[in-house]
Amino acid sequence: MEKLKKIYHSKMNSENNFKNLCDLTTSLVGLPKGSLALKTRKTEYQVPRMVAAMISRLEDETHREVIAKVLDRNRTSVNHYERCHSANYASFPLYRDTFNKVYNAYAEIKDAKLTFVDLYNLQEHLRKNGIHDSKSHQTTIRIVSGKFETDIKVSYKD
Repeated sequence: MEKLKKIYHSKMNSENNFKNLCDLTTSLVGLPKGSLALKTRKTEYQVPRMVAAMISRLEDETHREVIAKVLDRNRTSVNHYERCHSANYASFPLYRDTFNKVYNAYAEIKDAKLTFVDLYNLQEHLRKNGIHDSKSHQTTIRIVSGKFETDIKVSYKD
């Protein structure tokens, strides 16, 4: 049985979420995991570091101190990344291409929805959350998750 492949994004704290974004960034640009925190100014490390910080600030509003802690930098470095983002995106093709690549992959993961492995798990999830057929049903709601769907009979009051 195939389990969910996507990361359930909203239940993570901001530091873990940013670490996952850094891991995604390094894997997409071909760097070793954890290399964004290295004390180097080489372009191959600096650009992905800036990109990860900016995506986290823009998409998740991650606090600068959290980003600085994970990247082993100070908060003013993150401020610098933010100030330079527009100019870098407009005039630095490597930055722009890296930003777009990582942003698109991150958005796909972030927007991923959970699906159920089979119909039984979908129905069990609904039951555990208090959703069940009404004895005096007046309408039907169809719930679809991935390949599976089920109908719930409800009254207008429900």
